[in-house]
Amino acid sequence: MATAGTLIVTGASRGIGAAVAIRAAQDGYAVVVNYERAADRAAAVVSKIKSGGGRASAVPANVGREDDVIRLFESAESEFGPIRALVNNAGITGGFARVDSLDPDSVLEMLRVNVIGTMLCCREAVRRMSTAHGGAGGAIVNISSLVARTGGAEEWVHYAASKGAVNSFTIGLAREVGNQGIRVNAVAPGLIDTDLHADNGAPDRLARLAPSVPMRRPGTAEEVAEGVVWLLSPAASYATGTVLEIGGGR
Repeated sequence: MATAGTLIVTGASRGIGAAVAIRAAQDGYAVVVNYERAADRAAAVVSKIKSGGGRASAVPANVGREDDVIRLFESAESEFGPIRALVNNAGITGGFARVDSLDPDSVLEMLRVNVIGTMLCCREAVRRMSTAHGGAGGAIVNISSLVARTGGAEEWVHYAASKGAVNSFTIGLAREVGNQGIRVNAVAPGLIDTDLHADNGAPDRLARLAPSVPMRRPGTAEEVAEGVVWLLSPAASYATGTVLEIGGGR
């Protein structure tokens, strides 16, 4: 299979990240499947990619830690060559909570992963991709959330705020590196059928909220992955600074 270059997908052991890694490999990317703790799940994603004729490896790293991020990028380059694409998918919600009961430690951890982690990974990608640094260009897609627009009231206003920061950062970075061969976009999924809901203690959330979606159903991780891979591809060559909502019209 011809390679489209090296792609790092953070938080790719399951859900949207795993779907993106598997789909991108079909387009010829050599995929680095990043994870923090779920080594077995990351290995399963790598195995699925390889069974389809693709190239992939799993690299553990906590994206909220600068030394981990640097090691992630260096490992990716060492194994597969120059980085041409990055998908910042790793993220945590901080749990369901109203603003008047927020725990500051949980919020800080959430911001460290969702916002600082995205910024650190983008920094390392720009240092390698930018034509101003001798790179050959590339594409970045940050995974945001539709909740950045809807606000997340009664559940996770704090998480919505972190994704609002991701949207602003995406737009600003796109304008900063638009003349350096790098396109930067975001995808904002809506109600998606992943483990996120059960992991936050609300296994009934999909069924409860599906009627509020104009299409009357949750989306799938694979549907989100199609939008992400399109933004990475040459087909989206004039798209940058865009936040693509994939939310069934919600």
